[in-house]
Amino acid sequence: MNILITICARGGSKGIPGKNIKDINGKSLIGYSIDLTKKIQQKFNAKVALSTDDELIKNIAESFGIFTNYVRPESLATDSAGKIDTIKDLLLYEESLLNGKYEYVLDLDVTSPLRTLDDIENALNLMLAKPEAKNLFSVNPAARNPYFNMVEENSNGFYSLVKTNPDGSVMTRQSAPKVYDLNASFYWYRRSFFDSDSKSAITDKSLIYEMKHMCFDLDHPVDFLFMEYLMQNKMLDFEL
Repeated sequence: MNILITICARGGSKGIPGKNIKDINGKSLIGYSIDLTKKIQQKFNAKVALSTDDELIKNIAESFGIFTNYVRPESLATDSAGKIDTIKDLLLYEESLLNGKYEYVLDLDVTSPLRTLDDIENALNLMLAKPEAKNLFSVNPAARNPYFNMVEENSNGFYSLVKTNPDGSVMTRQSAPKVYDLNASFYWYRRSFFDSDSKSAITDKSLIYEMKHMCFDLDHPVDFLFMEYLMQNKMLDFEL
């Protein structure tokens, strides 16, 4: 099986400056993703590729054993640049070196490191079991439910539930249809996905991998403090 693992780490970050290389529990954040790639490589003999526009990120990645001559184009290093286009550009570059094509692409998001080798392998097995699936993304059960306790403004200025159950109103959280939060941790893609014009990881043939443990991405400075507290006090319910 021919697998390319992509790690995309842009230099600019307005929410948390330098977050991709910010230390958390004594290790640069990007180091958690790179360390996991080493386990995946041992299992699947995959190739790891880095996409960054930042020399400091590149240098820190090299300290963890990841080297590259690829430089992310300026057009893909802006706040508005899409992740799919970023992965595709890196994929095409790596395939030019390979002089061939990869079968699968695994994208590991630097800012959501709470995942394991078992997660990656079990998710891949779901993809393999459903050949028509275009891709798969990791999720956790959502804390809020649009059928039960999420509202939005109507055109008349009043508020109602975001979604209505076609079978009638939902009276309890337990009876509401199950919904999920994308935790932005990892994404599996079949190579054919990148032959389409899709700009979103959510397609008409996407699968999910529901994590059985805690996982969340780092969007705000307080997220770093919370995750570091969990790590330092050994409160994660799994082994990183």
